[in-house]
Amino acid sequence: MDEIVATSAAPLIAWFYTPMALQFASHIAGDLCVYDCMDELSAFKNAPAELVRLERELFARADLVFTGGMSLYEAKRAHHPSVHPFPSSIDVRHFGKARGPIADPADQADIPHPRVGFFGVIDERLDVELVRHAAASMPDIHFVMLGPVVKIDPATLPEAPNLHWLGGKQYADLPAYLAHWDAGWMPFALNESTRYISPTKTPEFLAAGLPVVSTAIVDVVRTYGAQGLVDIADASDVADKLRSALNTPREAWLGKADAFLAKTSWDSTWEAMAGHISAALAMKNSLPLKKGA
Repeated sequence: MDEIVATSAAPLIAWFYTPMALQFASHIAGDLCVYDCMDELSAFKNAPAELVRLERELFARADLVFTGGMSLYEAKRAHHPSVHPFPSSIDVRHFGKARGPIADPADQADIPHPRVGFFGVIDERLDVELVRHAAASMPDIHFVMLGPVVKIDPATLPEAPNLHWLGGKQYADLPAYLAHWDAGWMPFALNESTRYISPTKTPEFLAAGLPVVSTAIVDVVRTYGAQGLVDIADASDVADKLRSALNTPREAWLGKADAFLAKTSWDSTWEAMAGHISAALAMKNSLPLKKGA
């Protein structure tokens, strides 16, 4: 189990981020059980065979289910009576540092502009062929790719003079990289592993003041594409969309981005979660009284 919240004055809340934790924590009997479902883990490459069975057990055990986006909510709401969507919030102030003066990191300082950047885990969710196609069709654009390579062979990543794989970076260092990009992109593959994702990096790009181009991830299209905050592209038009993003006047776009970001915060996310937790605890505490009466 990923987290247990308890004090002498507070109820014991068993908080699961993955059903796999039941393998060693199923014996814990708390006052409340929360399943914080941030991803469709069973769709990821090399997912454990027992994951689906354990998730069924966790649904039966949980009092509340939180999901990391609307698509995941729609996939899980039929499996539990109390499912609530919570698309990830972000640290706006942290990524907002990218809008101010900040030194260009040494490993990208010599990369020419214009720069288009991506940051995140590089795994089966990345559309490697789209990356290859974009780099080949836009030799004047330099693509900076940050993140550790996981579950795929690094030898399969495309190579080109304008394609720069810089490896994993510390969270604290990300604003310095983003500050010196001209646009961001999210070249996700459209497959089972991305069907239910709601990429946190979308609002992080917005907070950094970067126009973004993404493939047609459902939650990105519905939440950001529909509001004109992110351009949606595929292999047929990615070059046009990226060049458009690079030439987008920033002032009006930044106003829309900031208006969107003003509506979200980790504090508001936690307040809403805490409200559901309080209500669930109150309901559980009232049931013995009703039975006794």
